[in-house]
Amino acid sequence: MATFGNLSARLTDTFAKLRTKGKLSAADVDGTVREIRRALLEADVALEVVKDFTGKVRERALGDEVNKALNPAQQVVQIVNDELIGILGGEQRRLEFAKTPPTVIMLAGLQGAGKTTLAGKLAKWLKDQGHTPLLVACDLQRPNAVTQLGVVAEQAGVAIYAPHPGNTGVEGDLTVGDPVRVARDGVAEARSKHHDFVIVDTAGRLGVDAELMKQAGDIRAAIDPDEVLFVIDAMIGQDAVATAQAFQEGVDFTGVVLTKLDGDARGGAALSIRGVTGKPILFASTGEGLGDFEPFHPDRMASRILDLGDVLTLIEQAQQAFDEEEARQVAEKIASDQFTLDDFLKQMQQLRGAGSIQKMMGMLPGMGKMKDQLANFDEREILHTEAIIQSMTPDERRNPKLLNGSRRLRIAKGSGQTVTDVNSLVNRFEQAAKMMKTVAKGGVPQIPGMGPVPGMGGGYAGKKKQQAKGKGAKRSGNPAKRAAEAAGRPTTPTGAGGSGFGLGAAGAAGGSTGAGAAGQQDLEAIQNMLRGGR
Repeated sequence: MATFGNLSARLTDTFAKLRTKGKLSAADVDGTVREIRRALLEADVALEVVKDFTGKVRERALGDEVNKALNPAQQVVQIVNDELIGILGGEQRRLEFAKTPPTVIMLAGLQGAGKTTLAGKLAKWLKDQGHTPLLVACDLQRPNAVTQLGVVAEQAGVAIYAPHPGNTGVEGDLTVGDPVRVARDGVAEARSKHHDFVIVDTAGRLGVDAELMKQAGDIRAAIDPDEVLFVIDAMIGQDAVATAQAFQEGVDFTGVVLTKLDGDARGGAALSIRGVTGKPILFASTGEGLGDFEPFHPDRMASRILDLGDVLTLIEQAQQAFDEEEARQVAEKIASDQFTLDDFLKQMQQLRGAGSIQKMMGMLPGMGKMKDQLANFDEREILHTEAIIQSMTPDERRNPKLLNGSRRLRIAKGSGQTVTDVNSLVNRFEQAAKMMKTVAKGGVPQIPGMGPVPGMGGGYAGKKKQQAKGKGAKRSGNPAKRAAEAAGRPTTPTGAGGSGFGLGAAGAAGGSTGAGAAGQQDLEAIQNMLRGGR
Protein backbone atom coordinates (compact mmCIF):
# COMPACT_ATOMS: atom_id res chain seq x y z
CA MET A 1 0.00 0.00 0.00
CA ALA A 2 1.21 3.53 -0.74
CA THR A 3 2.63 5.65 2.07
CA PHE A 4 -0.28 7.30 3.95
CA GLY A 5 -2.61 5.74 1.35
CA ASN A 6 -5.91 6.47 3.13
CA LEU A 7 -5.01 10.06 3.99
CA SER A 8 -3.70 10.68 0.50
CA ALA A 9 -6.89 9.36 -1.12
CA ARG A 10 -9.13 11.53 1.09
CA LEU A 11 -7.16 14.71 0.43
CA THR A 12 -6.96 14.03 -3.32
CA ASP A 13 -10.75 13.56 -3.52
CA THR A 14 -11.27 16.79 -1.58
CA PHE A 15 -9.10 18.83 -3.95
CA ALA A 16 -10.74 17.27 -7.00
CA LYS A 17 -14.01 18.96 -6.03
CA LEU A 18 -12.29 22.36 -5.97
CA ARG A 19 -10.90 22.08 -9.49
CA THR A 20 -14.37 22.51 -11.00
CA LYS A 21 -14.69 26.00 -9.50
CA GLY A 22 -13.28 29.10 -11.15
CA LYS A 23 -13.57 31.17 -8.00
CA LEU A 24 -13.68 30.03 -4.38
CA SER A 25 -16.16 31.47 -1.92
CA ALA A 26 -15.83 31.42 1.87
CA ALA A 27 -18.29 28.50 1.91
CA ASP A 28 -16.08 26.54 -0.52
CA VAL A 29 -13.02 27.13 1.66
CA ASP A 30 -14.88 26.15 4.85
CA GLY A 31 -16.15 22.97 3.21
CA THR A 32 -12.65 22.04 2.05
CA VAL A 33 -11.13 22.73 5.48
CA ARG A 34 -13.88 20.61 7.05
CA GLU A 35 -13.00 17.66 4.78
CA ILE A 36 -9.29 18.10 5.54
CA ARG A 37 -10.04 18.09 9.28
CA ARG A 38 -12.01 14.85 8.96
CA ALA A 39 -9.27 13.22 6.88
CA LEU A 40 -6.59 14.12 9.44
CA LEU A 41 -8.65 12.94 12.41
CA GLU A 42 -9.37 9.62 10.65
CA ALA A 43 -5.61 9.30 10.12
CA ASP A 44 -5.12 9.46 13.91
CA VAL A 45 -3.45 12.87 13.88
CA ALA A 46 -3.48 14.53 17.31
CA LEU A 47 -6.42 16.92 17.81
CA GLU A 48 -4.28 19.93 18.73
CA VAL A 49 -2.16 19.41 15.60
CA VAL A 50 -5.32 19.18 13.44
CA LYS A 51 -6.73 22.40 14.91
CA ASP A 52 -3.50 24.31 14.36
CA PHE A 53 -3.06 22.94 10.83
CA THR A 54 -6.60 23.61 9.59
CA GLY A 55 -6.60 27.05 11.21
CA LYS A 56 -3.52 28.09 9.24
CA VAL A 57 -4.88 26.60 6.00
CA ARG A 58 -8.20 28.43 6.38
CA GLU A 59 -6.54 31.76 7.18
CA ARG A 60 -4.32 31.59 4.12
CA ALA A 61 -7.04 30.19 1.85
CA LEU A 62 -9.30 33.16 2.62
CA GLY A 63 -6.46 35.62 2.00
CA ASP A 64 -5.47 37.55 -1.08
CA GLU A 65 -3.03 34.91 -2.35
CA VAL A 66 -6.01 32.70 -3.29
CA ASN A 67 -8.43 35.43 -4.35
CA LYS A 68 -5.90 36.90 -6.78
CA ALA A 69 -4.66 33.55 -8.09
CA LEU A 70 -5.41 32.53 -11.67
CA ASN A 71 -6.11 28.99 -10.44
CA PRO A 72 -7.57 29.19 -6.89
CA ALA A 73 -7.91 25.42 -6.47
CA GLN A 74 -4.25 24.86 -7.30
CA GLN A 75 -3.30 27.62 -4.89
CA VAL A 76 -5.20 25.86 -2.07
CA VAL A 77 -3.30 22.64 -2.84
CA GLN A 78 -0.05 24.64 -2.62
CA ILE A 79 -1.10 26.09 0.76
CA VAL A 80 -1.89 22.62 2.15
CA ASN A 81 1.44 21.36 0.81
CA ASP A 82 3.32 24.20 2.50
CA GLU A 83 1.59 23.62 5.84
CA LEU A 84 2.19 19.85 5.62
CA ILE A 85 5.89 20.51 5.11
CA GLY A 86 5.78 22.76 8.17
CA ILE A 87 4.28 20.20 10.55
CA LEU A 88 6.58 17.48 9.18
CA GLY A 89 9.62 19.55 10.13
CA GLY A 90 10.23 22.08 7.38
CA GLU A 91 13.75 21.24 6.25
CA GLN A 92 15.56 17.91 6.42
CA ARG A 93 17.62 17.41 9.57
CA ARG A 94 20.77 15.33 9.18
CA LEU A 95 22.66 13.29 11.76
CA GLU A 96 24.88 15.25 14.13
CA PHE A 97 28.47 14.00 13.89
CA ALA A 98 30.81 13.95 16.88
CA LYS A 99 33.80 16.32 16.72
CA THR A 100 35.98 13.38 17.70
CA PRO A 101 34.94 9.90 16.46
CA PRO A 102 33.14 7.72 17.16
CA THR A 103 29.67 9.26 16.77
CA VAL A 104 27.42 7.46 19.27
CA ILE A 105 23.79 6.81 18.36
CA MET A 106 21.40 5.37 20.94
CA LEU A 107 18.11 3.77 19.88
CA ALA A 108 15.12 3.90 22.24
CA GLY A 109 11.49 2.85 21.91
CA LEU A 110 8.81 0.35 22.80
CA GLN A 111 9.16 -3.38 22.22
CA GLY A 112 7.92 -4.35 18.77
CA ALA A 113 8.67 -0.96 17.20
CA GLY A 114 11.48 -2.54 15.17
CA LYS A 115 14.58 -1.17 16.94
CA THR A 116 16.81 -4.19 16.34
CA THR A 117 16.04 -4.43 12.61
CA LEU A 118 16.35 -0.67 12.30
CA ALA A 119 19.78 -0.82 13.94
CA GLY A 120 20.91 -3.06 11.07
CA LYS A 121 19.28 -0.80 8.45
CA LEU A 122 20.97 2.29 9.88
CA ALA A 123 24.31 0.46 10.04
CA LYS A 124 24.01 -0.65 6.40
CA TRP A 125 23.04 2.88 5.32
CA LEU A 126 26.08 4.32 7.12
CA LYS A 127 28.31 1.64 5.60
CA ASP A 128 27.05 2.57 2.12
CA GLN A 129 27.98 6.17 2.93
CA GLY A 130 31.59 5.09 3.54
CA HIS A 131 31.50 4.79 7.35
CA THR A 132 32.51 1.91 9.62
CA PRO A 133 29.69 1.40 12.14
CA LEU A 134 29.71 -0.94 15.15
CA LEU A 135 26.49 -2.43 16.54
CA VAL A 136 26.33 -2.82 20.34
CA ALA A 137 23.82 -5.35 21.76
CA CYS A 138 22.37 -3.85 24.96
CA ASP A 139 18.95 -5.49 24.76
CA LEU A 140 19.66 -8.31 27.20
CA GLN A 141 16.07 -8.88 28.31
CA ARG A 142 14.04 -9.79 25.21
CA PRO A 143 14.57 -13.46 24.31
CA ASN A 144 17.18 -13.92 21.56
CA ALA A 145 17.48 -10.18 20.93
CA VAL A 146 21.29 -10.46 20.89
CA THR A 147 21.11 -13.38 18.45
CA GLN A 148 18.77 -11.41 16.18
CA LEU A 149 21.12 -8.42 16.17
CA GLY A 150 23.99 -10.74 15.24
CA VAL A 151 22.04 -12.06 12.24
CA VAL A 152 21.14 -8.52 11.16
CA ALA A 153 24.76 -7.40 11.51
CA GLU A 154 25.92 -10.30 9.33
CA GLN A 155 23.35 -9.46 6.66
CA ALA A 156 24.40 -5.81 6.71
CA GLY A 157 28.09 -6.71 6.63
CA VAL A 158 29.00 -4.70 9.75
CA ALA A 159 30.75 -5.49 13.04
CA ILE A 160 28.92 -6.23 16.28
CA TYR A 161 29.93 -6.04 19.96
CA ALA A 162 27.95 -8.60 22.00
CA PRO A 163 29.92 -9.80 25.05
CA HIS A 164 26.79 -11.10 26.81
CA PRO A 165 24.30 -13.56 25.24
CA GLY A 166 21.37 -12.00 27.13
CA ASN A 167 18.10 -13.88 27.49
CA THR A 168 18.46 -16.96 25.28
CA GLY A 169 14.82 -17.94 25.62
CA VAL A 170 15.68 -21.28 27.25
CA GLU A 171 13.33 -22.16 30.09
CA GLY A 172 14.97 -21.42 33.42
CA ASP A 173 17.62 -19.15 31.87
CA LEU A 174 16.91 -15.81 33.52
CA THR A 175 20.49 -14.53 33.36
CA VAL A 176 20.46 -10.88 32.42
CA GLY A 177 23.71 -8.93 32.22
CA ASP A 178 24.36 -5.26 32.83
CA PRO A 179 23.29 -3.29 29.71
CA VAL A 180 24.89 -0.09 31.02
CA ARG A 181 28.29 -1.74 31.25
CA VAL A 182 27.89 -3.35 27.82
CA ALA A 183 27.10 0.05 26.31
CA ARG A 184 30.09 1.71 27.96
CA ASP A 185 32.46 -1.09 26.92
CA GLY A 186 31.02 -1.04 23.39
CA VAL A 187 31.92 2.61 22.91
CA ALA A 188 35.43 1.89 24.20
CA GLU A 189 35.68 -1.06 21.78
CA ALA A 190 34.68 1.15 18.86
CA ARG A 191 37.26 3.74 19.83
CA SER A 192 40.03 1.15 20.06
CA LYS A 193 39.07 -0.50 16.73
CA HIS A 194 38.68 2.87 14.96
CA HIS A 195 34.96 2.60 14.19
CA ASP A 196 33.54 6.05 13.40
CA PHE A 197 29.93 5.19 14.39
CA VAL A 198 28.45 3.26 17.31
CA ILE A 199 24.79 2.17 17.25
CA VAL A 200 23.48 1.07 20.66
CA ASP A 201 20.39 -1.16 20.58
CA THR A 202 18.56 -0.88 23.93
CA ALA A 203 15.75 -2.90 25.49
CA GLY A 204 12.08 -2.05 25.06
CA ARG A 205 8.86 -2.80 26.87
CA LEU A 206 5.29 -3.53 25.88
CA GLY A 207 4.37 -0.21 27.51
CA VAL A 208 6.00 2.80 29.13
CA ASP A 209 7.16 2.06 32.71
CA ALA A 210 9.58 3.47 35.27
CA GLU A 211 12.07 0.57 34.97
CA LEU A 212 12.38 1.07 31.20
CA MET A 213 12.99 4.78 31.56
CA LYS A 214 15.54 4.32 34.34
CA GLN A 215 17.56 1.81 32.31
CA ALA A 216 17.47 4.00 29.19
CA GLY A 217 18.42 7.03 31.27
CA ASP A 218 21.37 5.19 32.85
CA ILE A 219 22.66 4.09 29.43
CA ARG A 220 22.41 7.65 28.14
CA ALA A 221 24.30 9.01 31.13
CA ALA A 222 27.02 6.36 30.74
CA ILE A 223 27.78 6.82 27.01
CA ASP A 224 26.72 10.48 26.45
CA PRO A 225 25.40 9.80 22.92
CA ASP A 226 25.53 12.39 20.13
CA GLU A 227 22.08 11.31 18.93
CA VAL A 228 19.22 9.60 20.77
CA LEU A 229 16.76 8.30 18.18
CA PHE A 230 13.22 7.47 19.26
CA VAL A 231 12.01 4.54 17.14
CA ILE A 232 8.24 4.44 16.77
CA ASP A 233 5.82 2.26 14.83
CA ALA A 234 3.94 4.42 12.30
CA MET A 235 0.81 2.29 12.89
CA ILE A 236 0.60 3.09 16.61
CA GLY A 237 -2.09 5.73 16.06
CA GLN A 238 -3.19 8.11 18.82
CA ASP A 239 -0.82 6.48 21.36
CA ALA A 240 2.09 7.96 19.44
CA VAL A 241 1.80 11.32 21.20
CA ALA A 242 1.63 9.93 24.74
CA THR A 243 4.50 7.52 24.09
CA ALA A 244 6.64 10.22 22.51
CA GLN A 245 6.05 12.60 25.41
CA ALA A 246 6.98 9.89 27.94
CA PHE A 247 10.27 9.13 26.16
CA GLN A 248 11.00 12.82 25.74
CA GLU A 249 10.77 13.27 29.50
CA GLY A 250 12.66 10.03 30.23
CA VAL A 251 15.59 10.10 27.78
CA ASP A 252 15.18 13.45 25.98
CA PHE A 253 15.57 12.05 22.47
CA THR A 254 17.01 14.25 19.72
CA GLY A 255 15.26 12.77 16.70
CA VAL A 256 12.57 10.34 15.52
CA VAL A 257 12.67 7.31 13.23
CA LEU A 258 9.39 6.02 11.73
CA THR A 259 9.08 2.30 11.01
CA LYS A 260 6.53 0.23 9.06
CA LEU A 261 5.52 3.04 6.72
CA ASP A 262 4.86 0.37 4.07
CA GLY A 263 1.98 -1.11 6.07
CA ASP A 264 -1.55 0.22 6.47
CA ALA A 265 -0.18 3.19 8.40
CA ARG A 266 -2.67 6.02 8.67
CA GLY A 267 0.10 8.57 9.06
CA GLY A 268 -1.03 10.08 12.36
CA ALA A 269 2.26 9.33 14.11
CA ALA A 270 4.38 11.22 11.57
CA LEU A 271 2.10 14.23 11.54
CA SER A 272 1.62 14.31 15.32
CA ILE A 273 5.06 13.71 16.87
CA ARG A 274 6.81 16.59 15.17
CA GLY A 275 3.98 18.98 16.01
CA VAL A 276 3.72 17.95 19.68
CA THR A 277 7.35 17.32 20.68
CA GLY A 278 9.13 19.63 18.26
CA LYS A 279 11.70 16.89 17.55
CA PRO A 280 12.61 16.28 13.89
CA ILE A 281 12.01 13.05 11.97
CA LEU A 282 15.40 11.86 10.67
CA PHE A 283 14.71 8.54 8.96
CA ALA A 284 11.87 6.34 7.72
CA SER A 285 11.75 2.57 7.31
CA THR A 286 9.63 1.60 4.30
CA GLY A 287 9.90 -2.18 4.16
CA GLU A 288 11.27 -5.38 5.65
CA GLY A 289 14.55 -5.46 3.72
CA LEU A 290 17.70 -3.84 5.07
CA GLY A 291 17.75 -1.54 2.06
CA ASP A 292 14.20 -0.27 2.70
CA PHE A 293 15.48 2.71 4.65
CA GLU A 294 15.77 6.35 3.66
CA PRO A 295 16.40 9.79 5.15
CA PHE A 296 13.20 11.67 5.90
CA HIS A 297 12.55 14.68 3.66
CA PRO A 298 9.49 16.69 4.84
CA ASP A 299 8.90 18.27 1.43
CA ARG A 300 9.05 14.93 -0.40
CA MET A 301 6.79 13.21 2.14
CA ALA A 302 4.24 16.03 1.82
CA SER A 303 4.29 15.55 -1.95
CA ARG A 304 3.62 11.82 -1.51
CA ILE A 305 0.70 12.50 0.82
CA LEU A 306 -0.86 14.88 -1.73
CA ASP A 307 -0.20 12.40 -4.59
CA LEU A 308 2.23 14.86 -6.22
CA GLY A 309 4.94 12.20 -6.46
CA ASP A 310 8.49 11.99 -5.15
CA VAL A 311 10.61 12.14 -8.28
CA LEU A 312 13.79 13.22 -6.47
CA THR A 313 13.90 10.08 -4.31
CA LEU A 314 13.12 7.99 -7.41
CA ILE A 315 16.08 9.55 -9.24
CA GLU A 316 18.40 8.95 -6.28
CA GLN A 317 17.44 5.27 -6.15
CA ALA A 318 17.96 4.92 -9.90
CA GLN A 319 21.38 6.54 -9.72
CA GLN A 320 22.45 4.06 -7.06
CA ALA A 321 21.23 1.05 -9.05
CA PHE A 322 22.24 1.93 -12.63
CA ASP A 323 25.80 2.17 -13.91
CA GLU A 324 26.29 5.40 -15.87
CA GLU A 325 28.87 3.98 -18.30
CA GLU A 326 26.77 0.90 -19.03
CA ALA A 327 23.71 3.11 -19.57
CA ARG A 328 25.69 5.15 -22.12
CA GLN A 329 26.70 2.01 -24.00
CA VAL A 330 23.08 0.79 -24.05
CA ALA A 331 21.96 4.16 -25.44
CA GLU A 332 24.50 3.83 -28.25
CA LYS A 333 23.28 0.30 -29.04
CA ILE A 334 19.68 1.51 -29.17
CA ALA A 335 20.55 4.34 -31.54
CA SER A 336 22.50 1.99 -33.84
CA ASP A 337 19.81 -0.72 -33.79
CA GLN A 338 22.10 -3.16 -31.94
CA PHE A 339 19.97 -3.51 -28.78
CA THR A 340 19.59 -7.23 -28.01
CA LEU A 341 17.72 -9.39 -25.53
CA ASP A 342 20.97 -9.68 -23.54
CA ASP A 343 20.96 -5.91 -23.04
CA PHE A 344 17.26 -6.06 -22.21
CA LEU A 345 17.97 -8.69 -19.55
CA LYS A 346 20.74 -6.58 -17.96
CA GLN A 347 18.44 -3.54 -17.82
CA MET A 348 15.71 -5.58 -16.13
CA GLN A 349 18.15 -6.96 -13.57
CA GLN A 350 19.38 -3.46 -12.76
CA LEU A 351 15.80 -2.27 -12.43
CA ARG A 352 15.05 -5.10 -10.02
CA GLY A 353 18.19 -4.20 -8.08
CA ALA A 354 16.90 -0.66 -7.56
CA GLY A 355 14.20 -1.98 -5.23
CA SER A 356 10.51 -2.68 -5.37
CA ILE A 357 9.10 -1.62 -8.74
CA GLN A 358 5.71 -1.20 -7.11
CA LYS A 359 7.15 1.32 -4.64
CA MET A 360 9.08 3.16 -7.34
CA MET A 361 5.97 3.47 -9.49
CA GLY A 362 4.12 4.78 -6.44
CA MET A 363 6.55 7.72 -6.34
CA LEU A 364 5.33 8.99 -9.70
CA PRO A 365 2.84 11.89 -9.64
CA GLY A 366 -0.81 10.87 -9.84
CA MET A 367 -0.19 7.18 -9.16
CA GLY A 368 -2.49 7.33 -6.12
CA LYS A 369 -5.40 7.06 -8.55
CA MET A 370 -4.00 3.70 -9.70
CA LYS A 371 -3.45 2.18 -6.26
CA ASP A 372 -5.58 -0.86 -7.10
CA GLN A 373 -3.51 -1.58 -10.21
CA LEU A 374 -0.30 -1.09 -8.22
CA ALA A 375 -1.54 -3.42 -5.48
CA ASN A 376 -2.23 -6.13 -8.07
CA PHE A 377 1.14 -5.70 -9.79
CA ASP A 378 3.07 -8.99 -9.55
CA GLU A 379 6.82 -8.37 -9.51
CA ARG A 380 7.41 -12.08 -10.15
CA GLU A 381 6.59 -11.39 -13.79
CA ILE A 382 10.11 -9.94 -14.10
CA LEU A 383 11.57 -13.23 -12.85
CA HIS A 384 9.46 -15.11 -15.43
CA THR A 385 10.77 -12.81 -18.17
CA GLU A 386 14.35 -13.38 -17.03
CA ALA A 387 13.78 -17.16 -17.09
CA ILE A 388 12.53 -17.00 -20.70
CA ILE A 389 15.52 -14.96 -21.91
CA GLN A 390 18.00 -17.14 -20.02
CA SER A 391 16.49 -20.22 -21.69
CA MET A 392 17.56 -18.87 -25.09
CA THR A 393 20.91 -19.53 -26.77
CA PRO A 394 23.33 -16.59 -27.26
CA ASP A 395 22.49 -16.51 -30.98
CA GLU A 396 18.76 -16.37 -30.25
CA ARG A 397 19.25 -13.47 -27.83
CA ARG A 398 21.25 -11.53 -30.41
CA ASN A 399 18.81 -12.27 -33.23
CA PRO A 400 15.19 -13.00 -32.14
CA LYS A 401 14.26 -13.63 -35.80
CA LEU A 402 15.80 -17.09 -35.39
CA LEU A 403 12.97 -18.05 -33.03
CA ASN A 404 10.79 -20.43 -35.04
CA GLY A 405 8.06 -22.61 -33.62
CA SER A 406 10.24 -25.46 -32.35
CA ARG A 407 12.73 -23.08 -30.72
CA ARG A 408 9.94 -21.22 -28.93
CA LEU A 409 8.51 -24.51 -27.66
CA ARG A 410 11.95 -25.48 -26.32
CA ILE A 411 12.34 -22.09 -24.59
CA ALA A 412 8.87 -22.37 -23.05
CA LYS A 413 9.65 -25.81 -21.60
CA GLY A 414 13.06 -24.66 -20.33
CA SER A 415 11.65 -21.61 -18.54
CA GLY A 416 8.50 -23.23 -17.19
CA GLN A 417 6.29 -20.84 -19.17
CA THR A 418 3.96 -21.25 -22.15
CA VAL A 419 4.64 -20.59 -25.83
CA THR A 420 2.17 -17.71 -25.59
CA ASP A 421 4.35 -16.11 -22.90
CA VAL A 422 7.42 -16.47 -25.13
CA ASN A 423 5.58 -14.93 -28.10
CA SER A 424 4.35 -12.06 -25.92
CA LEU A 425 7.87 -11.31 -24.67
CA VAL A 426 9.35 -11.27 -28.18
CA ASN A 427 6.60 -8.96 -29.44
CA ARG A 428 6.99 -6.60 -26.51
CA PHE A 429 10.75 -6.53 -26.95
CA GLU A 430 10.45 -5.64 -30.63
CA GLN A 431 7.96 -2.86 -29.87
CA ALA A 432 10.12 -1.51 -27.06
CA ALA A 433 13.23 -1.57 -29.26
CA LYS A 434 11.43 0.43 -31.97
CA MET A 435 10.17 2.98 -29.47
CA MET A 436 13.59 3.42 -27.84
CA LYS A 437 15.23 3.80 -31.25
CA THR A 438 12.73 6.52 -32.16
CA VAL A 439 13.44 8.37 -28.90
CA ALA A 440 17.20 8.01 -29.35
CA LYS A 441 16.96 9.69 -32.75
CA GLY A 442 14.95 12.58 -31.32
CA GLY A 443 11.54 11.41 -32.48
CA VAL A 444 8.31 10.92 -30.58
CA PRO A 445 7.18 7.31 -30.15
CA GLN A 446 3.56 6.31 -30.64
CA ILE A 447 2.59 4.20 -27.65
CA PRO A 448 0.06 1.47 -28.55
CA GLY A 449 -3.36 2.30 -27.21
CA MET A 450 -2.47 5.90 -26.32
CA GLY A 451 -2.41 7.66 -29.70
CA PRO A 452 -0.07 10.49 -30.64
CA VAL A 453 1.42 12.93 -28.14
CA PRO A 454 -0.47 16.27 -28.40
CA GLY A 455 1.48 19.01 -30.13
CA MET A 456 4.24 16.67 -31.30
CA GLY A 457 2.96 15.92 -34.79
CA GLY A 458 3.13 12.48 -36.36
CA GLY A 459 1.45 10.77 -39.27
CA TYR A 460 -1.01 8.99 -37.05
CA ALA A 461 -2.84 12.24 -36.21
CA GLY A 462 -3.02 13.19 -39.88
CA LYS A 463 -4.62 9.88 -40.73
CA LYS A 464 -7.28 10.51 -38.14
CA LYS A 465 -8.06 13.87 -39.71
CA GLN A 466 -8.36 12.35 -43.17
CA GLN A 467 -10.76 9.74 -41.84
CA ALA A 468 -12.81 12.46 -40.21
CA LYS A 469 -13.05 14.32 -43.51
CA GLY A 470 -14.20 11.16 -45.27
CA LYS A 471 -16.94 10.64 -42.72
CA GLY A 472 -18.10 14.24 -43.15
CA ALA A 473 -18.88 13.60 -46.85
CA LYS A 474 -21.52 11.01 -45.97
CA ARG A 475 -25.26 11.76 -45.76
CA SER A 476 -25.93 13.78 -42.62
CA GLY A 477 -28.41 12.71 -39.98
CA ASN A 478 -29.50 16.34 -39.45
CA PRO A 479 -32.56 17.26 -41.63
CA ALA A 480 -31.47 20.91 -41.94
CA LYS A 481 -28.00 19.89 -43.09
CA ARG A 482 -29.41 17.38 -45.58
CA ALA A 483 -31.59 20.10 -47.11
CA ALA A 484 -28.62 22.43 -47.38
CA GLU A 485 -26.48 19.68 -48.92
CA ALA A 486 -29.21 18.92 -51.45
CA ALA A 487 -29.19 22.59 -52.48
CA GLY A 488 -25.39 22.41 -52.94
CA ARG A 489 -24.56 24.93 -50.22
CA PRO A 490 -22.10 24.59 -47.28
CA THR A 491 -23.64 23.41 -44.03
CA THR A 492 -21.43 25.57 -41.77
CA PRO A 493 -20.68 29.29 -41.96
CA THR A 494 -17.28 30.25 -43.30
CA GLY A 495 -17.08 33.69 -41.76
CA ALA A 496 -17.15 34.79 -38.16
CA GLY A 497 -17.93 31.98 -35.76
CA GLY A 498 -21.54 31.37 -34.79
CA SER A 499 -23.00 29.77 -31.70
CA GLY A 500 -22.65 26.15 -30.74
CA PHE A 501 -26.09 25.37 -32.21
CA GLY A 502 -25.07 26.05 -35.81
CA LEU A 503 -26.83 29.43 -36.13
CA GLY A 504 -25.08 32.44 -37.65
CA ALA A 505 -23.99 35.58 -35.92
CA ALA A 506 -26.59 37.64 -34.13
CA GLY A 507 -26.55 40.21 -36.89
CA ALA A 508 -27.63 37.62 -39.47
CA ALA A 509 -31.23 37.80 -38.37
CA GLY A 510 -31.17 41.50 -38.99
CA GLY A 511 -30.79 41.07 -42.74
CA SER A 512 -27.02 40.76 -43.05
CA THR A 513 -25.98 39.14 -46.31
CA GLY A 514 -22.45 38.28 -45.13
CA ALA A 515 -20.91 34.86 -45.28
CA GLY A 516 -22.24 33.98 -41.83
CA ALA A 517 -25.88 34.90 -42.53
CA ALA A 518 -28.65 32.39 -43.17
CA GLY A 519 -30.21 33.14 -46.59
CA GLN A 520 -33.91 33.16 -47.50
CA GLN A 521 -33.46 30.15 -49.78
CA ASP A 522 -32.06 28.16 -46.85
CA LEU A 523 -35.12 28.93 -44.77
CA GLU A 524 -37.48 27.98 -47.61
CA ALA A 525 -35.65 24.69 -48.10
CA ILE A 526 -35.98 23.88 -44.42
CA GLN A 527 -39.68 24.74 -44.45
CA ASN A 528 -40.27 22.47 -47.47
CA MET A 529 -38.44 19.68 -45.75
CA LEU A 530 -40.53 20.08 -42.58
CA ARG A 531 -43.76 20.03 -44.64
CA GLY A 532 -42.71 16.77 -46.20
CA GLY A 533 -41.70 18.26 -49.57
CA ARG A 534 -45.16 19.60 -50.47
